[in-house]
Amino acid sequence: MSHYAPVNTTDGPQDDAFDPFAVSEKTHIHEFQQYEYSDSPRGYEHYGEPSYTSAKAGGFASDASLVPKATERPASNYQDLDYAEPYPQPPPPDNKSPLARFFGGGESSLQQRIDMKKRGVGRQQYPFVAWVLTAVMTGVLIFELVANKQDQGSVFSFKPVVNYMLGPSSTTLINVGARFPPCMKFVESVPPTTLIGCLNNTANPATEICTIEEICGFGGFPDDAPNQWFRFMTPVFLHAGLVHLLLNMLAQLTVSAQVEREMGSISFFIVYFAAGIWGNVLGANFALVGRPSVGASGAIFGTVAVTWVDLFAHWKYQYRPGRKLAFMAVELVIGVAMGYIPFVDNFAHLGGFLMALLVGMTLYPIISETRRHKMIVLALRVVAIVLAIVLYVVLTRNFYESDPYAACEWCRYLSCFPTSSNSYCKGTGLTTSSSAT
Repeated sequence: MSHYAPVNTTDGPQDDAFDPFAVSEKTHIHEFQQYEYSDSPRGYEHYGEPSYTSAKAGGFASDASLVPKATERPASNYQDLDYAEPYPQPPPPDNKSPLARFFGGGESSLQQRIDMKKRGVGRQQYPFVAWVLTAVMTGVLIFELVANKQDQGSVFSFKPVVNYMLGPSSTTLINVGARFPPCMKFVESVPPTTLIGCLNNTANPATEICTIEEICGFGGFPDDAPNQWFRFMTPVFLHAGLVHLLLNMLAQLTVSAQVEREMGSISFFIVYFAAGIWGNVLGANFALVGRPSVGASGAIFGTVAVTWVDLFAHWKYQYRPGRKLAFMAVELVIGVAMGYIPFVDNFAHLGGFLMALLVGMTLYPIISETRRHKMIVLALRVVAIVLAIVLYVVLTRNFYESDPYAACEWCRYLSCFPTSSNSYCKGTGLTTSSSAT
């Protein structure tokens, strides 16, 4: 330890009126001769203030600070306390392959997964599938508008009925792949020979008349038996117009994209199309058979259902989960209300939501802190996937082999608001060449 030698006051006057602060010039000279004042980097270690170095004489060999350890700055686990959190523990090394990162695979420690969940960090950074689907659906809508231009001479349909979604006519939508049961199976009330307005018809009542088979397109019906089963899938890519597309893509690039980040692209892809297709299966069973339906709403509702799985599975990790639940409930009600818009089917919304609850429960990465919780989650996953398969089989078989209206006469009101224009949700909902049936 360094010692600081006091000023030798014997060099000053020694009378009775001696003032200790009135040190003679000789004293100052003596002090600076004994202790050199250093401006070296070492002398400025303590917040830029100089310190004394070792004495030339007197045996003071140490060059330490005058105050012990004054120049040492202790390590702190805190940054700016007004804004920052303590320094987090370094995460374990990421040994996942690039392919595993792309698809959201790989393993992480339990604590790391909990921290990621609290911060809202998903299993992958970019929602590639959501981006690709958005680009494809935009291109498909352009194709629809071009087709309507060729059929009616205008990009948007204003005759015989105005499409408020700013899109093609209903017959054009049927022709490009909308869900339309008379094109998918034999419907007694709307047989293939039923006459309706052609694709190029703009008059009301129709002056250009075609059969259902001609409107359905895709080569017609082999053996006069409608069997265009692919219409369970194609409506996912179609939209009724620009307004419909913008609303769906806004939800897809926000809610759906975040779900993909959290569960990975492969799991997201499965949930998305399982929900979208089964929503169309449910709608084909219970909606009015004469109303075409298009849109990715069922698939997007499916991704919304996954956020409900996440909320309840990770309730204690969520920030203000009660408030989040309230907002999600309001969003769900608004989405169901939009299902009454023409060309949009509430059954697709509700069916997509229900199926995604089951498939999402099966595939969503749920955090389990205990072995008991892990076993409960595993049991729920098994039950969910079995139930999802049963629903697919039962509803698909019901569509082809029985009359859904007989099983549930009131179900149509879940997607049809009764007015005089739709015969109060009675009949088929199809406008023929002479009347609405």
